[in-house]
Amino acid sequence: MGPTGPERAARRKAGVSVSTRTAEERQREIVLTARREGSVDVNALADELGVAKETVRRDLRVLEDHGLLRRTHGGAYPVESAGFETTLAFRATSHVPEKRRIAAAAADLLGDAETVFVDEGFTPQLIAEALPTDRQLTVVTASLPVAGTLAGTEHASVLLLGGRVRSGTLATVDHWTTQMLAGFVIDLAFIGANGISREQGLTTPDPAVSEVKAQAVRASRRIVFAGVHTKFGAVSFCRFTDIGALETIVTSTLLPSAEAHRYSLMGPQVIRV
Repeated sequence: MGPTGPERAARRKAGVSVSTRTAEERQREIVLTARREGSVDVNALADELGVAKETVRRDLRVLEDHGLLRRTHGGAYPVESAGFETTLAFRATSHVPEKRRIAAAAADLLGDAETVFVDEGFTPQLIAEALPTDRQLTVVTASLPVAGTLAGTEHASVLLLGGRVRSGTLATVDHWTTQMLAGFVIDLAFIGANGISREQGLTTPDPAVSEVKAQAVRASRRIVFAGVHTKFGAVSFCRFTDIGALETIVTSTLLPSAEAHRYSLMGPQVIRV
């Protein structure tokens, strides 16, 4: 017979593992939990898995080394990769207050732009909602939600790029999309990414999405990246532009100021809100 609840608690307190799972099984469960919940907590994982907190921390270090999680103080969150990409519905539940602040600050950078590209994703959708409604704007987008947000706006002319619609993000991709984009000269592009790093630039898991983003960058005079702090340091499968191509990075204050300064040394202004 295995240890009772009090015995398990006493052994966890003493740092003794009481789980019969292998390290690989534990780590697989941690990744699944992080992807399902959006983040994991060391204390909660220790209770759930029946192991010591140090065992969980060791598992998180291993998973971070494999590029599956990014550790935080007291926990970790999932990193999107070539084999894993969160849906638009999930993104609409994660870091929402930060994303709203970022979107408002990004929209304030509009300046005298008359033509704007708004990328796919939840933060770009919030940017679309924050754009001024008292001036004429032509908005180009591959995102059905962005187009829906702006279609009823009196002063916005919306051009929805045609193509294959991806179910997870409700955005169009493939050659129809990129061919349409190639014919435009756009004043300002609001770009998202699954990862941004000083070494690899801006990345995304899907090659078809990467090509749309790359074409939007090529077509636009000014590029603004908007994304939460969890994007920084993450690297996905497909790189679509360099940090130096960006005019501005808008993120949250949870990105350390020292790290923001390192990005600013590569060219863009970094705004933390």
